[in-house]
Amino acid sequence: MSELESVTIDGVTIFLGSPIQEIPPWVGQREVLIQLLAAWSRIEETDLPLNPRLLGKPGVGKTTLACAAARELGLGIYIAQATMDTRPEDLIVSPVLAPDGGIRYMASPLVTAMVKGGALILDEGNRMSEKSWASLAPMLDHRRYVESLVAGVRIPAHPDFRFVTTMNEDASTYEIPEYIHSRLMPQIYIDFPEEDEEREILEAQIPFAEGEVLDYVLAFLRQAHEHDLRYTVRDGINLVRYAMKVLRRGEVSDAEEAVRSALQLSVGADELEEFDLW
Repeated sequence: MSELESVTIDGVTIFLGSPIQEIPPWVGQREVLIQLLAAWSRIEETDLPLNPRLLGKPGVGKTTLACAAARELGLGIYIAQATMDTRPEDLIVSPVLAPDGGIRYMASPLVTAMVKGGALILDEGNRMSEKSWASLAPMLDHRRYVESLVAGVRIPAHPDFRFVTTMNEDASTYEIPEYIHSRLMPQIYIDFPEEDEEREILEAQIPFAEGEVLDYVLAFLRQAHEHDLRYTVRDGINLVRYAMKVLRRGEVSDAEEAVRSALQLSVGADELEEFDLW
């Protein structure tokens, strides 16, 4: 087992995490990628990157977009998943039991990104409470640091550090406090991709998919988008994958039956009747 990387700040040793390695490709919608890159840019030495938020329905590719922007800048990618139970110490430094029986301080993905100069994606940030957001306030303005009460240290951000949060459009979230709201700018909205882009995404994610299966699933997604239903390209990926598994196992005879089977299990027979696919 490789030894954990660490950094010492004010005499306190903090052990760092590892960046995300597997990153799906970003297909199409170059405009929103450029918007994110612009928000993260620095036009002179005294300028600071902005801390944007990516808005859109679950599954439209907000996290993938953030990963693509970080990769374009050559930054290590770190992801923190926000939940209603996320505590300030979860976002910064957590104490754990060391092998020798002592206490070891473990950096969160956020702190690791700050120390190493990577990109931190706070996923579903509007699921997090005000108390947790408050712990990030100094990191989101000109101060660019966080304080760990657990370890008793102040941790400054590397100049290359970049931050972005994704936020889903649903009711099961907290209201972002105004003093945080003003720090999370600009707001970048990610909409459904165009049909040719959705096909390209599906082909990239499932290279073994048959064309007829893709046609049926894309027709379903188009109709879902037209009626402003919750189904996104992420649902499409799972539908194609399941349909291909059923087809390759020989449980059905053709693509139509395979996709129908996938949709009945995912969408439901009653809701499926409202779509004109066959």
